[in-house]
Amino acid sequence: MKLLRNLSYIPLLIDIVVLISSCVIILTLFPLTTETPFRKYTLYFLIFSLVWLLSSFLMGRYQSFRTQHYFSSTFKIFYAAFISFILCFCIFLVSDEEYNLSENVLLSLTVVVFAANYFVSLIYFAYRYATEYEVPDIPPVIRENARLKELPPLDEKSYELRCEMIKSHSGEKTLNFLKQQTDIRSANTLVFVLRSTEELIALPEFEYHTIVRLEKLNSSRGINKMLNIINEKLPDGGLLVCCFDSLSSRKKRLSKQYPKGTRNMADLLDFFAHRILPKIFLTRRLYYDITGGNNRILSKTEVIGRLYCNGYEVLSDRKIGDLTYIIAKRNKQPEALKKRHYGPLIRLKRYGKNKKKFTVYKFRTMYSYAEYMQAYIYQHNSLQEGGKFKRDIRITPLGKFMRKYWIDEWPMLINLLKGDMKIIGVRPLSEQYFNLYSKELQEKRVQFKPGLLPPFYADMPKNLDDIQASEMKYLEACEKNGVFITDFRYFFKIVGNILFKKARSA
Repeated sequence: MKLLRNLSYIPLLIDIVVLISSCVIILTLFPLTTETPFRKYTLYFLIFSLVWLLSSFLMGRYQSFRTQHYFSSTFKIFYAAFISFILCFCIFLVSDEEYNLSENVLLSLTVVVFAANYFVSLIYFAYRYATEYEVPDIPPVIRENARLKELPPLDEKSYELRCEMIKSHSGEKTLNFLKQQTDIRSANTLVFVLRSTEELIALPEFEYHTIVRLEKLNSSRGINKMLNIINEKLPDGGLLVCCFDSLSSRKKRLSKQYPKGTRNMADLLDFFAHRILPKIFLTRRLYYDITGGNNRILSKTEVIGRLYCNGYEVLSDRKIGDLTYIIAKRNKQPEALKKRHYGPLIRLKRYGKNKKKFTVYKFRTMYSYAEYMQAYIYQHNSLQEGGKFKRDIRITPLGKFMRKYWIDEWPMLINLLKGDMKIIGVRPLSEQYFNLYSKELQEKRVQFKPGLLPPFYADMPKNLDDIQASEMKYLEACEKNGVFITDFRYFFKIVGNILFKKARSA
């Protein structure tokens, strides 16, 4: 009864399609001695299919995909194939004298059905991994009286031992940095190199105002989980100091190690081995088994983004040798994250007509976790001509090229077809960017649908004030002359600037 209650028709239908397809492929493409393969083997294909479906059902293969796991799902497919082959082989042996059936056909059918099911399972779980966040599997803590429990200062010997440990592991420059930025003499400061998840969970709550991790984050497998645990242990306003080896530092080292002709190839291979392989579902486990998770490539954007999404505010960062040290303040609970989008297509929440939020589709041009860095970028970067941020570290090299030629905006045609946007109109803005605009312009903006081609390309403004003036001029024209006539006029201005004045989006 439990199996029937949990029955999901999608995996069942997939299995039926796979079985029928496999039957057709084998009987039409495989070299068979009989001239009438369908007449000879159809009954036995039906028997094989019934055995496969029944054994799969009893093993729970037809539950929802979301409740299954990759390895258990793979073993169930293998057991279904093994059981189906053995039972059907016995049936074939009994009837072989009369019908002269081929064991190779049965073996081929079993292999093809197993391979097809495994391929479907592999694609599904690879996609699911790529679109799910690392959600820390620790229960949420109710923070009551999250104030620091004051401890007496360290005695001189303990302080000297701490300094010696920092110096021997990270160098004198790091020791001096920590002396300047933190109170390492205090017993309320915890300094460690590596600690397991269990050791971090066992730490007392609100006893450490500052937690310093000396080992680089590149060697951590569960970065989000570690940041989440430390967040719960720190009092309100507590500090975390961590470090990492950035992508840019790694590139500089490689350029010194290899001659000019092989630098690009060495850089590409290194990026593939230590950035792409740890992200791919098929190779992720193997990568960690071989390397222990050491020496992964992390961009500055990803590290800062992870800190913000786990409830920290980045106060400062300092480059010491090859490592970048970050001081972050605990200021809120980590966000309840369920999904991440590392794939090429991203979904962004933007303000539309009547201030209704809708999903904008674009190709990814930023590093992972960049979506959590809007406030950080606004605080640390000024705006350049056109209202873009100067030296925006969130954007990848490929992303800069895609933005220059609007390739990243092609998926917004989906929004056009859905009716969320029109061809000409003000850009749909994030909440952070929307709040930079004047109240008057905010009220006018939400009276109209946003567009794919903004008035920016007609007026070519230089700064945020000019952009606001350009948009106000367009919106007032829409009110006075109507949306259709205004958009018609702006369309030719925009196309002319793009074609002849080489107006670009970045």
